[in-house]
Amino acid sequence: MELSNFCRLKCSPSWCTGPACAMPETSPCILCVAACLPVWPPSPYILWTCYAPALQRRVYKTLRNAVVTMYRTEGPLVFYKGLNPTLIAIFPYAGFQFSFYSSLKHAYEWAMPAEGKKNGAVISPNLGKSCCSCMAMGEPRREEYKIQSFDAATQQLLKTALKDPGAVDLEKVANVIVDHSLQDCVFSKEAGRMCYAIIQAESKQAGQSVFRRGLLNRLQQEYQAREQLRARSLQGWVCYVTFICNIFDYLRVNNMPMMALVNPVYDCLFRLAQPDSLSKEEEVDCLVLQLHRVGEQLEKMNGQRMDELFVLIRDGFLLPAGLSSLAQLLLLEIIEFRAAGWKTTPAAHKYYYSEVSD
Repeated sequence: MELSNFCRLKCSPSWCTGPACAMPETSPCILCVAACLPVWPPSPYILWTCYAPALQRRVYKTLRNAVVTMYRTEGPLVFYKGLNPTLIAIFPYAGFQFSFYSSLKHAYEWAMPAEGKKNGAVISPNLGKSCCSCMAMGEPRREEYKIQSFDAATQQLLKTALKDPGAVDLEKVANVIVDHSLQDCVFSKEAGRMCYAIIQAESKQAGQSVFRRGLLNRLQQEYQAREQLRARSLQGWVCYVTFICNIFDYLRVNNMPMMALVNPVYDCLFRLAQPDSLSKEEEVDCLVLQLHRVGEQLEKMNGQRMDELFVLIRDGFLLPAGLSSLAQLLLLEIIEFRAAGWKTTPAAHKYYYSEVSD
């Protein structure tokens, strides 16, 4: 499938820069009591409503005289004559407040994926993957990025892009990251986090998206030449799939995955599920790892294509033609993983991963 609308988001709104604020969990009874406390004991407002009209008729000389006289003539209950209308006014207000809060909280829980709320993040952790906070979005510590494999000049370029993106050529930075991701599978797993941080820094500093535009352009170019890339270098192809899935996992637009990347990611995974790819353990391993990483998100975006993908995986498992024992084990594990709701039971984890380690 050609990459339609791949760069549609070049001028889309800036990324979310902070976690959604949530009120602390509080007992409604406590809040209700707190809302009613201001009416007991009587507020000065009640006294003033009695004193002000009388002041015009010179009934009371001073406020103190009004309090004493009212107490002597009508008793202590006179100070609470305004209690009933006050309660009548407060209770509907408090009820609407709690009702709106509850509705908004349910809407937030519906809109925000459950996995994205862990540690305030919108990125799901999968199989020990370290989560970047907040995308949810707290900026990860820069020293955690694995840029030691770059030469000194490139390391300085990336560090500057992270701190002061306006001081460097961001299109060059995008090309450097993509080129290195296609050569280094370890870095390709980290690159999405770095790209997110640069996009955030550029958006805060200048409100632009030069880096994101350059990144999407390069992803599109490599996507269109994916068959040539696979034929030229199997490692480069695996690195590219890892990289684009990493980008899809980390980057968000309006707190949602980038729609422009859904079909390209699916197409890459479909290619990995073809019989000639299933005969190569490197591609099977890549397929399974990326489904662990973004499978649940992809299914939410397009469940029909996920069904079609798992038909290919099932057929590849049931009709092995040169399929290694490790490849069969990995395919069976991912089939069970999806069937269990994209979760691994302790028993399944112990079985599969003990077999893999053996």
